[in-house]
Amino acid sequence: MEEANQTEVGETSTASRKVITLEPKVVIKKGISTLGFVFRLFAVFGTIGSALAMGTTQESVVSLTQLVLLKAKYSDLPTLMFFVVANSVAGGYLVLSLPVSIFHIISTKAKTSRIILLAIDTVMLALVSCGASAATATVYLAHEGNTTANWPPICQQFDGFCERISGSLIGSFCAVILLMLVVISSAISLSRH
Repeated sequence: MEEANQTEVGETSTASRKVITLEPKVVIKKGISTLGFVFRLFAVFGTIGSALAMGTTQESVVSLTQLVLLKAKYSDLPTLMFFVVANSVAGGYLVLSLPVSIFHIISTKAKTSRIILLAIDTVMLALVSCGASAATATVYLAHEGNTTANWPPICQQFDGFCERISGSLIGSFCAVILLMLVVISSAISLSRH
């Protein structure tokens, strides 16, 4: 009996070998979830970076014709304040959703949390795109002005202010694109269940 359980030198026991098989569906789901996590992580940098850049923007210049100190701050314009709030809320949500996104990479069968995340991701996409669109209109007026309304462009005087708010818009629109990719990857992942 003992001789049957022993293996000879040079032979391998079939009981100790494990065969690992990768199911293509599981690999694809994990790949899509990983891609969604990467998009989400970069969107965090886009939203928070844009909010910080806009929220810390201010410039003061001396008007030589009137001998007055002129100041420009993001908080002087409500659309830029909305931009900062929208990007801050979306950035905070994205940071909080990162652990759930990691959970989705590990557990490919989680469906309810994916649906909840997809719904909130869609709301955050709308919020960030609204904030970026509203701020774009204000930044356009700052650069070009409006002769019909008798609004002169302020970027001739506040060039540093205008460069910084324009740069924060670029980051926010990159975050919008990344959030679109997050929503698409989440939808693809859900459709494969």
